[in-house]
Amino acid sequence: MKVIIAEKPDQGATLASIFQTKKHQGYIEIFPNELFPKGAYMTWAVGHLFQLAPPERYRPEWKQWKLDTLPIIPERFQYEVEKAKAKQFHTIKELLRKPEVTEIIHAGDAGREGELIVRNIIHMSGVKKPMKRLWISSLTPKAIYEGFRQLLDERETRNLYEEAYARACADWLVGMNASRIYSILLKQKGMNDVFSAGRVQTPTLALIVKREKEIENFQSEPFWEVVATFNIDGKQYEGKWAKESESRLKDERLAQKIAEFCQNKQAEVKEVKTERKTFQPPLLFNLSSLQATANKLYQFSPKKTLDVLQSLYQKGIVSYPRSDSNYVTRGEAETFPEILQKLSAFPDYQPFFPLPNASILHNKRYVNEKKVTDHYAIIPTEQVTDPKKLSNDERKIYDLIVRRLIAAHYEQAIFDYTTVITLVDQRAEFVSKGKQEVQEGWRKVIFQRDDDDVTALPLLYEGEQGYVANVDVKEGKTQPPKRYTEGQLITLMKTAGKFLDNEELEKVLAKTEGLGTEATRAGIITMLKERKYIEVKKNQVYATDKAKVLIEAIGNKILASPEMTAKWEQRLSEIGEGKASAAHFMEQVKKLSTKIIEDALEMSKSWDFTGLNTETIQRTTSKATLGKPIGKCKLCDGTVIDKGEFYGCTNYAKTKCPFTISKKILGKRISQTNVKKLLQHGKTDVIKGFKKGEKMFDAYLIWDNEQKKLSFSFPN
Repeated sequence: MKVIIAEKPDQGATLASIFQTKKHQGYIEIFPNELFPKGAYMTWAVGHLFQLAPPERYRPEWKQWKLDTLPIIPERFQYEVEKAKAKQFHTIKELLRKPEVTEIIHAGDAGREGELIVRNIIHMSGVKKPMKRLWISSLTPKAIYEGFRQLLDERETRNLYEEAYARACADWLVGMNASRIYSILLKQKGMNDVFSAGRVQTPTLALIVKREKEIENFQSEPFWEVVATFNIDGKQYEGKWAKESESRLKDERLAQKIAEFCQNKQAEVKEVKTERKTFQPPLLFNLSSLQATANKLYQFSPKKTLDVLQSLYQKGIVSYPRSDSNYVTRGEAETFPEILQKLSAFPDYQPFFPLPNASILHNKRYVNEKKVTDHYAIIPTEQVTDPKKLSNDERKIYDLIVRRLIAAHYEQAIFDYTTVITLVDQRAEFVSKGKQEVQEGWRKVIFQRDDDDVTALPLLYEGEQGYVANVDVKEGKTQPPKRYTEGQLITLMKTAGKFLDNEELEKVLAKTEGLGTEATRAGIITMLKERKYIEVKKNQVYATDKAKVLIEAIGNKILASPEMTAKWEQRLSEIGEGKASAAHFMEQVKKLSTKIIEDALEMSKSWDFTGLNTETIQRTTSKATLGKPIGKCKLCDGTVIDKGEFYGCTNYAKTKCPFTISKKILGKRISQTNVKKLLQHGKTDVIKGFKKGEKMFDAYLIWDNEQKKLSFSFPN
């Protein structure tokens, strides 16, 4: 008999669904069948059942956050079971120890994390029995059956476990030491908060803060452009005055003079240049490119895209979600005609059939065995589903994946880009740009919003003459760099800080290991939000003062270096491929942990946080103050208490009393002492440094009894 261990309960249920079964508490009994003549037990983890032990498990003195206990470097790492998941571990251990069980089948997700989760459980159970590995890229009945029929020897994936284990230990070491040293030293500067730092999150944060500084330091300058409307033999079009390819003028008077000179003057088409450009259909999706696309089109956060994708995978209708490959093998390509035929029956996709190319089997842009890593690209499975039967979010993601596959079977899109130079009165040159679609190609399937402001031009010939019908001077301002979106942040992490909003260029840099992995990038961005380092407003990523303080404190040291982290990611990949030693890597990590402490101590001597609002960087919620009474409510007979992010009335649950005071108003932290004074006397002490727009001001907070709300009172 065999025990099969899946990564999650729903995954275990799906894997068992192709057999006759009986449910038990914490596992499913699979009755004897062709694949398992003696039957099997299907059980599961609930994600990570084990976590690396906290520092105090190694040494009691490591519990306290003190400088003299750093660096924290355990001789040997230990895992401990999560209390909430201990019952499920007990169930798995009992199944593994049954005398009739002769073999274990590792059925975790086919990736690094899945490898670590299940092997940890087996290792911690103390059971040593022969093991095989289920390795599949989709959860269709056919894929499950074939996967169980062709199990891998566990040695084939053991290196992935070594990589995942090294990654987990390295992240623990760097995170534990970096977070403690910076939290301790910054507390000495008056910031009583936890400054979480890590091997991947901190270089990512450094990139965001760098862009924030570029925006803050940007000096906007006005410019003027001269725009003329031409009439050439009845054909009208616009052009911008330009000299040596520059159309912007810094002198308004000069722009006005040029406009006056050109008014009603003769115009002649001096030059017409046409360049034909072809655009190949986009690559198939990997996780990063799908997250970037879903963010651009629907403002989905990377985590939301991954969650929706996981749901579609569990339904068996798309392939493995955490893939980093844009390619498929010949085996997958051979299934495409059948998948596409099924898709052609749905009204959403009928207009795209018949396909220009019935097969892409011999197209190396998509089918390339050498470029398929652990998994192939994210594609719809043969278990095709009508998108209308899915939830709204699922439909959007499924539709993106389906359209990519259909587009791969289409021709390239072709455009002619035309540049016209018009000469006014034989002196002033104006440039006009236009484009014309020659072949729609794959753009029929995937609509592309054109970011360029290039419009269609009439058919013009060199030497044609006419006149200037109108001329205007338009004022503009130079714009600061744009903030990153969450989707662009994923691409930025993938390319280790080389910002590329272009999948073709991303493909060229495929071997440049980025920050984190396909599976972890969404989690890193979510972590930065939760730890109050970044805020996302209207899909734009903003760095908080807390983030700026940490990155300023670290400076140009190794902890904030995207390039160094990318090199580490490369080394971890080599461990997964069996080309590098995990033990040697961990020795390097231990040295780095010591260096991080030394760097922080050295840098702290010259820290200067001028211009940053350090007063507000305090723990807003602590167990000591949460729920603590502050005073009587101003609206009812209730009591105002500390509710974490704000102070609020205890009667909210009963009467919906709306009385609240935010802990942060116009950039200033409102202390408990001031809230007590406000509730008792109707007025706080004067609070300095409120900020509204670019203006700073000092004021009292007062309670306006007539308006029943907070108000400002200004000192004389």
